[in-house]
Amino acid sequence: MASGAFCWFLLSHFHQGAADFSWAIRAARYVLARHNPYDTPLEQYPLTAALFGLPFVWLRPEMAAAFFYGISSGLLAFGLTRHGYHRLLVFLAYPYWAGILTAQWSPLITASAFFPLLLPVTMVKPQIGLPVALTHLTRRGVVACVVVALLTLAVMPRWPLLWAGQLGFYEHFTPLLVLPGPLLALALLRYRDRDALLLLVAAVMPQRWFFDTLILWLIPKTRREIVWTAFFSWGAGIWRWYHIPHSFTEVGRWTVVFIYLPMLGVVLWRFLGQRMRKPVELPGS
Repeated sequence: MASGAFCWFLLSHFHQGAADFSWAIRAARYVLARHNPYDTPLEQYPLTAALFGLPFVWLRPEMAAAFFYGISSGLLAFGLTRHGYHRLLVFLAYPYWAGILTAQWSPLITASAFFPLLLPVTMVKPQIGLPVALTHLTRRGVVACVVVALLTLAVMPRWPLLWAGQLGFYEHFTPLLVLPGPLLALALLRYRDRDALLLLVAAVMPQRWFFDTLILWLIPKTRREIVWTAFFSWGAGIWRWYHIPHSFTEVGRWTVVFIYLPMLGVVLWRFLGQRMRKPVELPGS
């Protein structure tokens, strides 16, 4: 309720309507009217977004976005507390607050890691949903994704082709390819670890802004890991407050420095800790 109320206040104060969530609502309205939502290059979400936008089409834009972000935050909180209330410290991370300004999908996509039936939401924004889906696959989650995909194809069989034609308009950066992004390849040292795999897959996905990285807070588990990664993430927020980016490459560089590299540190620190705790076998023992 608090997240939704604050989101509503921000959107109303800055006259943003439903902000980024408006594209899901628009797609839902077009589907209801049997029109093609991809009649503009600005509609870059898959048709799956329309399904999640349907319950909100009758609300005022600001209220729709506020309900959406509030529900998403509630589900994320509920999922996090399964593993201890200390994990609610995730909400201190800068990407969460960057997302609340424009009613982003990242909290709901992060929450899908805890609820198999919510996994289809990863298909709404595949560039950040795929890392979560690949590292949290379950049988029920896969079935739910197939059902949602078939439903969208029944509504508009040609939508994947129409959507693919929009991808060329998506401005982005790729973390692994932005200096010092290549350092993230060190996560390969832990390629069998799910958290390292999440970091690696996210690093090769096209992204646009800081809020896309909230999914990385599935990696830190302890209070110390969460607090320190959240602390460093605000370096990106402070940089953004005093600086207007000139390119998405510039955004990507500071995303890597303040968010991705601290996550890499968490993954490698665990690796070193396990190596140090491993008993040494003496000759002849």
